[in-house]
Amino acid sequence: MKDLYELVIKNGTVVLPGKVVKLDIGISGGCIAALSESLPLAPDTLIMDAEGQYVLPGMIDMHVHFNEPAFGHWEGFRSGSAALAAGGCTTYADMPLNGNPPTVNKAALELKAGLAAGNSAVDYMLWGGLVPGNLDDLEELAACGVIGFKAFISNPGGEGEGRFREVDDETLYQGMVRIASFGGILALHAESEEMTAVLSAAASSEGRNSARDFAAARPAEAELEAVSRALLYSERTGCRLHFVHISTAAAIEKIHAAKMRGMDVSAETCPHYLLLNERHMDYLGPLAKCAPPLRSREEQEKLWHVLAQGKIDLIASDHSPCPPELKLEPGLSFWEAWGGISGAQSSLELMFHEGVHVRGLPVTLISQLLSELPARRFGLEDRKGSIAVGLDADLVLLDPHGAYTLAADDLLYRHKHSPYTGMTLSCKVTATLSRGTVVYTAEDGVPSGGGGQWLRLTGGRIGR
Repeated sequence: MKDLYELVIKNGTVVLPGKVVKLDIGISGGCIAALSESLPLAPDTLIMDAEGQYVLPGMIDMHVHFNEPAFGHWEGFRSGSAALAAGGCTTYADMPLNGNPPTVNKAALELKAGLAAGNSAVDYMLWGGLVPGNLDDLEELAACGVIGFKAFISNPGGEGEGRFREVDDETLYQGMVRIASFGGILALHAESEEMTAVLSAAASSEGRNSARDFAAARPAEAELEAVSRALLYSERTGCRLHFVHISTAAAIEKIHAAKMRGMDVSAETCPHYLLLNERHMDYLGPLAKCAPPLRSREEQEKLWHVLAQGKIDLIASDHSPCPPELKLEPGLSFWEAWGGISGAQSSLELMFHEGVHVRGLPVTLISQLLSELPARRFGLEDRKGSIAVGLDADLVLLDPHGAYTLAADDLLYRHKHSPYTGMTLSCKVTATLSRGTVVYTAEDGVPSGGGGQWLRLTGGRIGR
């Protein structure tokens, strides 16, 4: 018999766009070659039995910080990508910070790309950055294949001379003009620096340094003001915008309204805004510190409401790790601790657990937010994001009844701390495939080596 397929995934409950069907998946040459209720097998066809499991498209995480170069000891491509593979993520986009030099010119991009090559378990993209002084570098970065540009409206923090800096209004506006001129996209951390700086200074002068004081100094109004300002600039310049880690329903509603008016804008939120809230800061301490901060339980419910309405465009982890001494050193105040959530390995399981099991949302909606919509927004839909013939065989097997309690030893991060450890999840990723190659199984973990490819954006699309 002719060897029709190199690998067949049999008996899985396959999550397709808009529907769930029991199907076999035939894989050849790294791509999905067939979808059928039953596929013929040759003697040397490899078989994976997915009976009782969902087969979903691999997650596309558009927002991680692996901190290369210079700060790879905070995470790095090898451990970070392995953790993603273990969590069912098959493609990610690394942000231009907190590595130093940040990815704000061609030389820095080439340095980062060299560090990623051969060290990533799964495919990846690289963001460029917009900072004061690099307007003339933007088009060259785009020509080199960055997926887009990241800018901070508030102070990003970080360490070292030459670190990533926030934009002033002139840089933001002129950057949008430049990016619009060649059809790029700008991703924004939207918090008003003016508002948060004043509130933070007042809290410091009055000796208020608790977790709740930190959250109060970065209120929802700071996010809403920055979003409103950026939307105005986008309307004037025609620049495509993507708002990262939005934490409030009001900001989502404003972005969605702009989209309904015809603006080319999108918004992501993160699992930590949907699974954690301000009470977690009280007992988890700096493990739950991020910016924007975790919000109230009421705000969290509003965020779930707009998600169910289809007003959120994608979910990304904003994985922002650090060594434990920057989070957990005795005597370190909440304000002094590094602000970032370490959670990329758990995104898919968290969203399936809370979204599908707890809240009864369709698995197709969760899959869309994690895979299909990020692929469509960032020009990957001809290769990734869905289970369809001709696309890359980027797949994840998920046992919907594989309940377990997440332990630090389960984490593949360089530093095994996360606000999710100790949480009991109702599901478990059992295998991940990247372009038809098994890059993770629950039994064997992640094999050594890094076969992930750099996906460069050219002409608005990711080529083969």
